[in-house]
Amino acid sequence: MTQTLTLTVNRQAHELAVAPDTPLLNVLRNDLALNGPKYGCGLGECGACSVLVDGMMARACVLPVSAVVGHEILTLEGLVIEGRLDPVQRAFIEAQAAQCGYCLNGMIISIRALLNHTPRPSMAQLRAALEYNLCRCGTHMEILEAAELAVTINAGDSLEAPHE
Repeated sequence: MTQTLTLTVNRQAHELAVAPDTPLLNVLRNDLALNGPKYGCGLGECGACSVLVDGMMARACVLPVSAVVGHEILTLEGLVIEGRLDPVQRAFIEAQAAQCGYCLNGMIISIRALLNHTPRPSMAQLRAALEYNLCRCGTHMEILEAAELAVTINAGDSLEAPHE
């Protein structure tokens, strides 16, 4: 049975007629045409479907859409503000931390979630944030380099506040 639910995704409200138990990933990809989050395992174990919900990482493939009504959802696309890539996205590009790229959504979202709450994480914290994100291509070293670079770029961005 469908209901009309209002979701705030990437700073925009969307009214959608969906069944409340529909996985958030299906709504993001099929109804809102947001393809950053990927379908990987469908069990919430690989990280490809990760999104931010109120700044915290969540697995969209196992999260019912009704659970995120009233919360701010950000996808990979929503990290871009006024055409400017998020520091984590910039770091992944600069470090060339991709081979096939399927896992990058989860990697980037996980690092952004960590930086939201821990601006200067240790390497152990970076590794822990990425622990449950699977990369089958073997770009683990480049991903870790990108994560370290993201910390540096993110710290620099926070120093660029306008002077009054």
